[in-house]
Amino acid sequence: MTTETARIEAFSDGVFAIAITLLILEVKVPAAGSGRLSRQLVAQWPSYFSFAISFAFIGIMWINHHRLFTHIRRSDHLLPALNLLLLMGVTFVPFPTAVLATHLRGPDKNTAAALFNGTYLAIAIFFNLLWRYAASRRRRLLSPDADMASVRRITRQYSVGPLMYLICLALVWVNVLASLALNLLLACFFAFPPRRAREAG
Repeated sequence: MTTETARIEAFSDGVFAIAITLLILEVKVPAAGSGRLSRQLVAQWPSYFSFAISFAFIGIMWINHHRLFTHIRRSDHLLPALNLLLLMGVTFVPFPTAVLATHLRGPDKNTAAALFNGTYLAIAIFFNLLWRYAASRRRRLLSPDADMASVRRITRQYSVGPLMYLICLALVWVNVLASLALNLLLACFFAFPPRRAREAG
């Protein structure tokens, strides 16, 4: 990388890698002598589920972060701070993942799912702050040859994120599984480049 954002990108890649690796720590090895291993492994399905969706979400966030920095080619005093704000959200993901895995089958599942969805709502806001700051005409942090049509498509795609994650958060108090299912659909939506997402719709 030879752009002004090289150090930001390299540091971010490391943070994403560590955060996605920490997720597996919440999948525990069943203790020997505490029952049939097959039953204990099956009983841990909330941990597998939480690991899988958070792994996918962090992976998709990394893809989107990379997508943004194919357009962002300059940095200033505020861009690294906004990027750190986003990375703070990413590094927090293993905690709500662990909480969801522990409480998904219990009486506190709504609270656990609210924490989980609230985390992704915050991350969606942080993504928008980073991108809108970089893409602002006054900031001129984008590459001189950036495809402005693509820039506008990214802006439109990201603009729906906070609202949809807010709906996911509200849905928690109606149906936890429906809320998580909508979260998964949103992850699929953001996994596609904006052009492909529009064509798929």
